[in-house]
Amino acid sequence: MAERIPCKTEGCSSTILPATAAKTGGICMPCQQEQVRQEQQAYIEQHRKTVNLYEGLTNLVDILKVMHAQRTYSPLIQYVDYPHSKEHIYVSLTAAEAEQMLKFAVELLDAGNEDEAEQILLSLVCYRNDDISKVLPKLIERDMYYPSILFKDAPPEIRERFLQQVEWDDDNRNHILIILSWIGDAEVVRQFEEWRLHPPKWAGQLFVNPDVYALEGGWELASNEKKRDLISERCYAIRLTEEQPILSVAETSAAHFLKSSNSNCPWCKRKLTILMDADTTHPSLAYLGLPMERLQVATCEHCGGFSTIYMELDQQGEPVWSRFNQKPDYLPNWDDEDSNVAVEEIKLTLSSEPHSPYYAATWTLTQQDSQIGGHPSWVQDADFPHCPCCAQRMRFIGQLDWADFDKYGEGIFYMFICTEDRMTATLYQQS
Repeated sequence: MAERIPCKTEGCSSTILPATAAKTGGICMPCQQEQVRQEQQAYIEQHRKTVNLYEGLTNLVDILKVMHAQRTYSPLIQYVDYPHSKEHIYVSLTAAEAEQMLKFAVELLDAGNEDEAEQILLSLVCYRNDDISKVLPKLIERDMYYPSILFKDAPPEIRERFLQQVEWDDDNRNHILIILSWIGDAEVVRQFEEWRLHPPKWAGQLFVNPDVYALEGGWELASNEKKRDLISERCYAIRLTEEQPILSVAETSAAHFLKSSNSNCPWCKRKLTILMDADTTHPSLAYLGLPMERLQVATCEHCGGFSTIYMELDQQGEPVWSRFNQKPDYLPNWDDEDSNVAVEEIKLTLSSEPHSPYYAATWTLTQQDSQIGGHPSWVQDADFPHCPCCAQRMRFIGQLDWADFDKYGEGIFYMFICTEDRMTATLYQQS
């Protein structure tokens, strides 16, 4: 066997065969590969060009078209980011400019660019709550039934079409039921109630009963056969304090987020986290008619990822660990793991102005999702927990997306309340 010789790279302890040394100049293959990588990186840095696709553009529609356009990646090109986010620009559009974007989306559809058209339509619907019903026939022509939220403002004739189509279209039935849940008008409510009382033959092909699809649209069938909303249309963003304009003392004190509680989790013994401590007279919560001055929603940010956590509100509105909490069969050994987020270091506040209730309804768009009110950003299926006291589904009141304020954060905590039984709940979906 040939004698191995040491690699010539300073600090490398590897040894190599003489044949390898002859090929690499006396260094081991990992060092040779690193040398090639460094040479490539040096070449890229020397020849890389900075390209500003927005240079000279002042029209917001033109800027958005550039943002939506697909780019060919090249390590030799470094694109300049626009100083404002895509969602910020959509909110800033005039009605005429929004109409131009809608027209552009139609042009993209006609050209076969469905993906880019879909992103524009979603942005108009979610960020602006615009009515795009005149485009819906084109989506139907192309069997584009997803994302279903695009059909939320569908006129009666399209709703009737879907009520008929759901009876025979096995391939698209799931999407059509979600579309109907987003439409959610009186006729849809009547039909969902009919399906609840008399399940159709095709219901056996579904994982849940047809009426349960109403949850995707943020409502359910109440016991009186009427529609019961599970969300609030009044929606305020939760943002890092440093990203917000200077707020008044009243605005700053309206809500606090991510504070350590004085109580410990009975399961893992770590401090509970107060996800939200908010003034109950704030417009985002006033509709609840709560008797206490402030609403606190607490959870265990460690165990809460594995089970719905209920808290009972005492007479002062303080959250107390609920007797209804059920410890899951599996919980990690937290002694061996670090906390993801140092909550006390994160300073969050409510925005001073409301935004669209659908702003964060589509999790796959680029916006930040943390908010009080509005529609949840479901990562998985819609999941409104049942109150353990009255068995009613609990109302959604807000959510915190860890990715909004932690570079390596992920997952969303959703917050719910049953006002009748003074019970809050949190659940988590992994992103």
